[in-house]
Amino acid sequence: MQFTELRVQDPATKTYLGSPSIVQLPTGDLLATHDYFGPGCPLNHEGEEHLTSVYHSRDDGQNWSNVTHIANAFWSGLFCLGDAAYLIGTSQQYGSIVIRRSTDGGNTWTHPRDEQSGLLFRGGAYHTPPNYHCAPVPVCVVEGRIYRAFEDNTPCDWPSGFQACVISADANADLLDASSWRISNKLAFDLNWAPAEWGAVAKAGWLEGNVVPGPEGGMWNVLRVNARSTEQVGWPVWNKAALVRIEDAGLRLTFDPATGFIELPGGHTKFTIRRDEQTGIYVTLSNGVDDVEHSSNRAVLSMYSSRDLRTWQHCKVLLADDLGLPWQDSAQLTGFQYVDWQFDGEDLLYLVRTAYDGAHNYHDANRITFHRLSSFRDLLERDN
Repeated sequence: MQFTELRVQDPATKTYLGSPSIVQLPTGDLLATHDYFGPGCPLNHEGEEHLTSVYHSRDDGQNWSNVTHIANAFWSGLFCLGDAAYLIGTSQQYGSIVIRRSTDGGNTWTHPRDEQSGLLFRGGAYHTPPNYHCAPVPVCVVEGRIYRAFEDNTPCDWPSGFQACVISADANADLLDASSWRISNKLAFDLNWAPAEWGAVAKAGWLEGNVVPGPEGGMWNVLRVNARSTEQVGWPVWNKAALVRIEDAGLRLTFDPATGFIELPGGHTKFTIRRDEQTGIYVTLSNGVDDVEHSSNRAVLSMYSSRDLRTWQHCKVLLADDLGLPWQDSAQLTGFQYVDWQFDGEDLLYLVRTAYDGAHNYHDANRITFHRLSSFRDLLERDN
């Protein structure tokens, strides 16, 4: 398999690689980040995961250099606004919402020490509420306002404790100033919303939302949905996501259970959705499950597209395990997951949390890998 590695981590360290994020700088250079998790990873004073590494490429992703590390940055994502790069996420696992700015291509970053320097919404100590959570998900600018999805995991219970919320600010404001930002209501998943066809659901929740403009106006937070049936072990409700409406310029979230659940390939795992401005078509890269009985879990990564956010079509398999393993072993040992990606002219650039060739399971990734998909528009809404 051909790919470019930003980092390889020996699984013997019990440190694993997570939360890949990528952005193209105004100069055309590429900037990427990832964090570390697992029992051997760096921890802060509260015993929580918190460290992020930053990488830079000047040759369209062919080569990468590790330029710096950032403490107290976790589950964080990159975006650019004007001439600056920003990193937004949490201060640690279930921490405060924080943002940093770099004006030198990612070499140095501001530090969110208080509400005037990037500490936007304070979390509680350790797992005392609020327990903010997110992933490297899209930042969306609509009508001069910037939006980003988070969750508050209160009570701290995966996944049923997650309450969806959105933060927003005037895109021309000082984004390091907490007073520039506001937060919506926090919307918890109600188990009674689970459709009858899911069966008897014992536990369910939503997380890792994507803010996107609607196909007919308005805005949506598209959330990953995880639901566990009482009759089966694991998370057998595959390919489901939820459309939560964003109203009042980001102040209010609402959900209609009669129409809000959709079939989204890979909706049970982390996904990133963006809308192609040229065609108006939505794109996601995710781990769709086509055959539950022989599900490859996260060992197959595909591109999907949609015109309306509700009906999705398979476009292309991007990555699949090529190690010759039986499918059961592949499902347990290989993962191409938690993808972040960006449009680059006619191409897509994507960064992958990769468990491959030596990882001790599919989840605990031992690589961060960079990939390019050329001429992606030729594949949109094409059923392969």
